[in-house]
Order: sequence, then C-alpha cells, then structure tokens
Amino acid sequence: MSHGATEAKVPDIADAIVEITETGRAIRAAGLRIIDTILVSYTEVVANPEAARDPAKLHAMTQIMTLLTGALKARANVLVKLNVGEADLNSVIETLPFMKAPTISKLYGDVGYAVEAVVARSQINTLIPALKDAGATDILEIPLSKIVP
Repeated sequence: MSHGATEAKVPDIADAIVEITETGRAIRAAGLRIIDTILVSYTEVVANPEAARDPAKLHAMTQIMTLLTGALKARANVLVKLNVGEADLNSVIETLPFMKAPTISKLYGDVGYAVEAVVARSQINTLIPALKDAGATDILEIPLSKIVP
C-alpha cells in the first residue's frame, strides 16, 4: 500500500498503479497515462427516514444541503470584477456573460463604472482578453467558495 503521491513512484517501484483521482491531472503531470477506468463513483447524502420526519432535523438537513450544493455550484464559476469607462460600458456588458445581471456601480469621481459578474470558470481564459478588447481595465478573477441562489 502506498500513501500520497503514488504517481511519483512509477516507474521506480511499480509498472502500474491503481489510483483514485478526480481529474487525472496529477497523473498526467507525472508523465503517466490512464489506461482504464475500474470504477466511477459518486457522492450521496443519506438521511435517516425517522430523523427526516422531524421538522427541526429536516430543516437542519436542508440547510446542510444548501451549503453543499452551493459549494459544488461555486466550483464551476468565478467572480469577475472590472472597471470600465462610460464610453465602453455597453460593449463590456455585451461581452460579459452573467447569472442574472451584472452588478454595476459608479466609480468615485464619476470616472467610470465598476462591474462584477459570476461567470463560468471554463470561459474565463477567453473572456478576460475579450473584456480587455471591449475596454475593461483592472480585471480581477476571484475564486468562489459558495453560490446559493
């Protein structure tokens, strides 16, 4: 049995390994390749039916689910914050995807606007240059820990 960084031990002490991985990124980074998948697993939340009939306990379970699903939803998204002058505001908003609507605030001294929106993490690397081309400045990408609609 091996503990920690098993992929780093190949080929020094093994020809192959069985590894639990979420993305396979560390395995590929070690110069290895996945040759087969043995098992695909998933997570379930299980509740005692008797406890679920108790309104106070059911409420607590619902609150825990809110936090868990909020954390899972946040994994796929980031917060983008940026500044933009008035002349480029519409162009930036047309470029920017968002959940419901972007938050737009006037900057101090009427020198433009601060804009923020939650966007898909998968789009961020093409979105930032597009926002810059549309006139955005001071662009920040901020990781999220929870999104609770």
